[in-house]
Amino acid sequence: MSKYKILNLYACLGGNRYKWDEVAEIEVTAVELDPELARLYQDRFPNDTVIVADAHKFLLENYMNFDFIWTSPPCPTHSRMRKTNTGEGERKSKATYPDMKLYQEILLLEHFFKGKYVVENVIPYYEPLITAKKRDRHLYWTNFNLPSDLKGRKASNFIYSKVSDLSNFHDYDFTKYKGEQRLDKIARNLVDYEAGKTILETALNIVRKSDVTQVTMF
Repeated sequence: MSKYKILNLYACLGGNRYKWDEVAEIEVTAVELDPELARLYQDRFPNDTVIVADAHKFLLENYMNFDFIWTSPPCPTHSRMRKTNTGEGERKSKATYPDMKLYQEILLLEHFFKGKYVVENVIPYYEPLITAKKRDRHLYWTNFNLPSDLKGRKASNFIYSKVSDLSNFHDYDFTKYKGEQRLDKIARNLVDYEAGKTILETALNIVRKSDVTQVTMF
């Protein structure tokens, strides 16, 4: 069989992607807006095609060219921490509109994409507008069932962990990053690679079973 064509959006440093090569023969296209993150992602996964671009726009124009899509739109405007930190005072944030690109991507993939998809985000401060599957610290919108025990590995005191501890957890030295984003923010945004591996395994096993069924039928 030819390689599975995968689109990895808002790729960051590829936390979700780290173990994918253990699952199947894959051809990955990664899209990341931050040039420094894109450079480091390319160093980490030299066989992937890495594109510096707006992932939201790229998805709309290219979704039909892939078998599996993983997208992790920016989460800060949805997070419970954002609401907690909103208010008066020098160290407080101003109230802001939630970035509805999250729901635009869910609806696009649900109604127009023929393959399997995952939209990953944080647990928001409001009731999700579209029902999602909650696993550990994340919400996943998918068109296939996730394992009920999908939790990945545990990082003690994850929110308050030092960058060095997060580097050990994710098996990556975040101090390589020399861009403008905070290292702790980048490190905490990465999906646990064991969870990423299990999710891809689940999706591709469904695809394989579907292929076998179709061959048997005809």
